[in-house]
Amino acid sequence: MADTKTPEVCLRAEKISKIYPGTKALDQVSFNVYKGKVNVLIGENGAGKSTLMKIIAGIEQESEGELFMGKEKVHFDDVTEAREHGIGIIHQELNLFPNLAVYQNIFMAKEHKKGPVGIDNEYHIRETKRIMDKLQHPIDPYTIVGDLRVGQQQMIEIARNLIQDDLKILIMDEPTSSLSEQEVQVLFKIMRELTAEGISIVYISHRLEEIMQIGDYVTVLRDGKLVDSAAVTDIDISWIVQKMVGQGKSYPKRAENIDWSTRPTVLEVKNLSLPKKGGGWLLHNVSFQLKKGEILGIYGLMGAGRTEIFESIMGLRPEHTGEVLLNGEVLKIKSITEQIDRGFALIPEDRQREGLVQTMDIGKNISLSSLKNYAKGIFLKSKEEESAIDETINDIHIKVSDKRLPILSLSGGNQQKVVIGKGIMTNPKILLLDEPSRGIDIGAKTDVFEIMNQFADSGLSLLVISSELEEIKSIADRIIVLSNGIKTAELSGDEITEDRLVMASYEGHNTVKKN
Repeated sequence: MADTKTPEVCLRAEKISKIYPGTKALDQVSFNVYKGKVNVLIGENGAGKSTLMKIIAGIEQESEGELFMGKEKVHFDDVTEAREHGIGIIHQELNLFPNLAVYQNIFMAKEHKKGPVGIDNEYHIRETKRIMDKLQHPIDPYTIVGDLRVGQQQMIEIARNLIQDDLKILIMDEPTSSLSEQEVQVLFKIMRELTAEGISIVYISHRLEEIMQIGDYVTVLRDGKLVDSAAVTDIDISWIVQKMVGQGKSYPKRAENIDWSTRPTVLEVKNLSLPKKGGGWLLHNVSFQLKKGEILGIYGLMGAGRTEIFESIMGLRPEHTGEVLLNGEVLKIKSITEQIDRGFALIPEDRQREGLVQTMDIGKNISLSSLKNYAKGIFLKSKEEESAIDETINDIHIKVSDKRLPILSLSGGNQQKVVIGKGIMTNPKILLLDEPSRGIDIGAKTDVFEIMNQFADSGLSLLVISSELEEIKSIADRIIVLSNGIKTAELSGDEITEDRLVMASYEGHNTVKKN
């Protein structure tokens, strides 16, 4: 893969920024796509990889900065404009029509006409057979896509882009996530054939070994910023990990002088598995224990299965298998209401959509999950409810002048405290927090972490999902790592390092799971 000279740049992104309300997803990022090469883009969750690719593919538009193809400045208002310039994208999330046939999916919006108004389905079927044979997946063109397993559907997604006549750049966002090892090698063969024809590939993957095998150039993003770029021949996996991790932020560390062997186990999960529609597993034989007063962290990349653990415990995934034990008793999980009654409380990742009722005031949002505690026949014991709301506001330091104000009048940090307060008012034994610090500022994060520590010190047990390395290192007594639905590590004390967390979070992508 080594070159004697730097290859031609077919697309150049210069100082690209993308600003959403309340966040800067990309901050002055520059990126070269080299002609006829595999250009790898890598970074942790939220690094800005997919946002940059969406801008290049015309799905999103840059807030600042410029794109160039050769010497020509370009701007894509939509996917059609990007496609007209020879840019195709294979999405991480399959973008198919499950109720249509294979050939109809492959030629959707790229139909060949027959006569003034007809469609040349004979050509579509013939080309579908040719391209699927090339991908070593000779699937009947008439097969309904929804009847295929996920790996086969992934190949259909890839085939859709390979029929583009004037393809210059192909963006592949996690194209191997649902493929077997054999299918991955077929894809790599196709990729090398494409690069030999002068087609450039932009490749996003969580599989570090894959990157070293197929990549030519690597660009690392972190927190929406460009960190470094290098030729694959000049680096190794440890270089990639170090660039991804960086120095990070500093948060107060949780005390380490607790002998957990003396604490009772309040929650035990044994061989938790969750099947994936179309084949494979969202979770596969995941086991762990949670002690009284412990904060157990769950770390992993997007799609690792972290949220699915919470959903299974809370009764939102009745198709799961395995055992969940509360204080040694095996639970038959039937509904979320039943789990709340047993002492579980969930703080969801998306507070706006799943945690708050935006038409209700602050106080009513706080008491929403515990209203039955204040019911007297068909009436509410309003004084008791109001007193409990006031106590919760004081206990977790929600900054509010009047609890009857609209919930949206609060800052993001205080809205998050309301969601936590709503869970606490159900008097839980176990608190499940999914990305509790997402979208709030550093001061609010510190407040949330202090609240979590107070809960743990009082005997409450916490399960915490976080994508931020420094955060989870600071707040967790112990950390389990998920990768591709598999538990790949369990770390405590001095074992918890950023390098170990990152390496374990990629490890499961090298394991093929079948059901």
